[in-house]
Amino acid sequence: MSDNVLFSPFTLKGLTLPNRIVMAPMTRGMAPEGIPGQPNASYYRRRAEGEAGLILTEGTVVNRPASRNMPGIPFFYGEQALAGWKQVADAVHAAGGRIGPQIWHTGSTRARGEWEPEAPVESPSGLVGPGEPRGVAMTEEDIADTVAAFAHAAADAKRLGFDVVELHGAHGYLIDQFFWQGTNLRTDAFGGKTIAERSRFAADIVRAVRAAVGPDFPLILRVSQWKQQDYSARLAETPQEMTEWLVPLVEAGVDILHCSQRRFWEPEFPEIDGSEGLNFAGWAKKLTGAATISVGSVGLSGDFFGAFGGQGSETAGLDNLYTRMERGEFDLIAVGRALLSDPQWAHKVRSNRTAELLGFRAEDLAALK
Repeated sequence: MSDNVLFSPFTLKGLTLPNRIVMAPMTRGMAPEGIPGQPNASYYRRRAEGEAGLILTEGTVVNRPASRNMPGIPFFYGEQALAGWKQVADAVHAAGGRIGPQIWHTGSTRARGEWEPEAPVESPSGLVGPGEPRGVAMTEEDIADTVAAFAHAAADAKRLGFDVVELHGAHGYLIDQFFWQGTNLRTDAFGGKTIAERSRFAADIVRAVRAAVGPDFPLILRVSQWKQQDYSARLAETPQEMTEWLVPLVEAGVDILHCSQRRFWEPEFPEIDGSEGLNFAGWAKKLTGAATISVGSVGLSGDFFGAFGGQGSETAGLDNLYTRMERGEFDLIAVGRALLSDPQWAHKVRSNRTAELLGFRAEDLAALK
């Protein structure tokens, strides 16, 4: 076993990361009135001090009505919120870290709890899941305004000094609702029977973002097969379908695909390459040529769904991670709950102090520590 690959530099478009560890975006919902403040800045700074190579913030919403599904989710628009995000970026940079905001729109997904946004939620076809109406179907004007809102947020990220930007196109939120046949029943240019047709909305956003930030600013897109509405959902049943889904997005301007799965060691197409075959990020890299981030229960015994039910997770070994990274399966690995409970996780791993790693404690979800 060698950890050299995990702590080797990664360079893309002039951005160099000291290691391959990414802090995964994790919804915290602790920005009062949508404005991040000193507690948020300190929370991210601690992970930079702990040697996470790249920090991706929690999802922060674009300037659209009902773009968030929980109170306390931060805005990425408006003078106060952007000033707060500048404070976050500066704090991480002062600790020697690199950071990018994850910008999103939660579509018609429901909040945990009873909170409802003031405006009607919007989605491709007024559905939250297959056959489950919620909110309104977006007009073409709504779509154009949303594309512009993503581009404006990305331009603000660059202006504020962030190092990268990530678009959230996964987990059943708005962009993903366009991908998914179960929630996209449109008959116009943003719908269709194939995943390639249903990817137009995402491709339009990517092109608009790329135009707004220029050719040299790294752009990440998070994607997933599973949805919070259906954990077994699959957008691509074959490598050919995955190619039709992801290649146009890379051609539109995505630099890195952040491939979300529940457990990073699970093969995406075991019927092709076996039980130890390539995972989602591995196939995405093979099919598109883009750099990829893998993620899913890194260093922990249980997946993140249990966390919402109050379950913790014990630490787990990293041998499988090293094996996959040494064979070049993917480029970066995102760590979520392990870093939530242990800001020093990366430092401990680099220092061969894995016996001191902390497991995930569900109570840590309730505080910015």
